Amino acid sequence: MRFFGLLLVATLGLSACSPPDYDVILRGGTVYDGSGDAPVSADVGIRADTIAAVGDLSAASGATEIDAEGLAVAPGFINMLSWATNALIIDGRSQSDIRQGVTLEVFGEGWSMGPLNDAMKRERLRDAVSDLGALDAVAERLGVEATGDTLTWPWTTLGDYLNFLEQKGVAPNVASFVGATTVRIHEMGYADRAPTPDELERMRGLVRQAMDEGALGVGSSLIYAPAFYADTDELIALAEVAAEDDGMYISHLRSEGNRLLEALDELITIARAADIQSEVYHLKAAGRANWDKLGPAIERIEAARDAGLGVAANMYTYTAGSTGLNAAMPPWVQEGGFEAWRQRLQDPAIRARVAEAMDTPTDEWENLYLAAGADNVLLTGFRQDSLRSLIGQTLAEVAADRGTTPAETAMDLVVADSSRVDVVYFLMSEENVKRQIALPWMTFGSDAGSMATEGVFLESNTHPRAYGNFARLLGKYVREERVIPLEEAIHRLTALPAERLNIRHRGRLEPGYFADLALFDPEAIQDHATYEDPHQYATGMRHVIVNGTPVLRDGEPTGATPGRFVRGPGWTGWDEASATQ
Repeated sequence: MRFFGLLLVATLGLSACSPPDYDVILRGGTVYDGSGDAPVSADVGIRADTIAAVGDLSAASGATEIDAEGLAVAPGFINMLSWATNALIIDGRSQSDIRQGVTLEVFGEGWSMGPLNDAMKRERLRDAVSDLGALDAVAERLGVEATGDTLTWPWTTLGDYLNFLEQKGVAPNVASFVGATTVRIHEMGYADRAPTPDELERMRGLVRQAMDEGALGVGSSLIYAPAFYADTDELIALAEVAAEDDGMYISHLRSEGNRLLEALDELITIARAADIQSEVYHLKAAGRANWDKLGPAIERIEAARDAGLGVAANMYTYTAGSTGLNAAMPPWVQEGGFEAWRQRLQDPAIRARVAEAMDTPTDEWENLYLAAGADNVLLTGFRQDSLRSLIGQTLAEVAADRGTTPAETAMDLVVADSSRVDVVYFLMSEENVKRQIALPWMTFGSDAGSMATEGVFLESNTHPRAYGNFARLLGKYVREERVIPLEEAIHRLTALPAERLNIRHRGRLEPGYFADLALFDPEAIQDHATYEDPHQYATGMRHVIVNGTPVLRDGEPTGATPGRFVRGPGWTGWDEASATQ
């Protein structure tokens, strides 16, 4: 008996010291797996960076346990159009997006952070110094040393940049398209002409290299110079390269207003000619005169889909867009890059031509100033301290105060600020926003940076979508207005974009997938950012996990930076890499 008693004690002791079954257990939540199916009550077990089990884990233990009762437990959200490229260098915590459940930021709307040549690196350095104030400040942000008045730029290719972010440390995962604009500038500068055969072949080579490194495809942004100068055949040639690796062609259309339908036809032509899946960035019918074009645009997309083309779209959940005053001026005045544009705006004869073009309706280029009207152009961002008092005023108000026309005022502001000047354009209808949200092939992107309510982010205003795009979908349009059910919204924030992007093991809440998870209160998730006061975090997101590591606990950032470079299907490392990348 004494032997068996000692054996029992020894067994109990071993049991008490046995390791936990999981690194993290989420207990008692309502699990939405991303498929769009009805949710189930279940526990979720995580080992390392992977979802290991979904079900009844009451008999199991976790090194960390999170009470998820009353919370929706979903895959982390995918931001299909992020401009957090610089914001994540400044603050890797990605607070405004993490607090909404975003676990993957997707970059590359026409411009991408690589490939860069030496001239592009010098230009990027000038811009960084203008924004941050001094070379040593730029060096500190980039984590490199400045020698005298020089700085070695820490990346060249797009893959270099995404690796740089991962090594520097960021909370969300990151991925990118390669920009059609970027490869054009790399080989042609800002010239308004077609590429030579040799230049086009080098541009195709740059796309091929980016795809090999893990780019998701090719992105274009065709209302802006120099992208405006590219014709359809040039875009087809680039898209063909991405198609070889099952990438996507994704585009800010050549027009979202007067020639929306023709611009959409161009995207469908590219998709068909290159045999590539394609997507419209931030689908909209811009300008009151064009609101009734949304119906025919939807019909065109659905006809293409019925014909077997993988055409779809994403959107943000607001009636205003945001870009610069470059979208108010004709592309011809912007040829040669920003400094050439700024110099031309100081020539009286050219100014007169630009003012006339800004005030004349046209189908030849996208004039957001005329589409919105000067009363609906809100000034949000300047580089110069002396101009920041104008933030929050409309272009019409500033023009009236100065006794100049709105067109003249816009030119004066670009010259004085030495920047494109960030503005918000009120362009869309609420009815159309709801109609788009209801489309089963629609995904979502903020078209904004991921910011914080502190530091350099407060030096300018921004569009409220930077703080509220995803929470607004779940609060206003799902809970309050019931445009779509919650399980459908989660599907279109998670599994659908992951499938569209052709990325592996993300977007679903099931064993074997990466543990990117968002836990929120469906009755409390809410955006608070406004056009007048945009720097306000959304609320209701309780916990966010990226690659198995909590980055938001009880609504507050943990400071963890487990984000990774999420590679596309063409990455040459897939053959020798494990599923965990």
